[in-house]
Amino acid sequence: MPLLFTPRLRLLPLTRALIIARLEGEDFTLTCDTPDGPLDIFFPAAWPGDPLGAFPFYLTQTDRAGEVPENFVAVTRVGSRAIGQLGGKGRPNAAGELEIGYGLNPEAWGQGLATEAVGALVAHLHARPDVQTVTAQTALHNRASERVLEKLDFVRTGRGWDKEDGELTVWAQRG
Repeated sequence: MPLLFTPRLRLLPLTRALIIARLEGEDFTLTCDTPDGPLDIFFPAAWPGDPLGAFPFYLTQTDRAGEVPENFVAVTRVGSRAIGQLGGKGRPNAAGELEIGYGLNPEAWGQGLATEAVGALVAHLHARPDVQTVTAQTALHNRASERVLEKLDFVRTGRGWDKEDGELTVWAQRG
């Protein structure tokens, strides 16, 4: 899987090694391969936030390279600190729709980093021939996440429901 870059972030593939290291401990540093060579990345206890509960499932989804397809770790270019996790949820459906999810550590909120990261992910996904539309869902009370999608030209397409978050807004961006 390619590495994605933004002005302030590296989006590195979410790997089996990262998942195992996080499940085994809270704060940790792990050396990851990048096009620029090995890079020591610090993973604070806050990483990856809500997606941590899905990590045991993600272990079952790794490919031959040991990566979770289309899932990335957002790492700051300055300081090499993991600040979030984002990616596709499964495979595109028959209509070419692929849902994404994303979350950043609280220390990274309010700096435009989510918009940078999600923008790079969406551009990457739209480059795939099997993805026609990228979708996302936000909790009604999560205005910050709504703003990320609005800035990236997603449009509201309906309502959804989640037992944890309640009523959701469904968003879409066609490629």
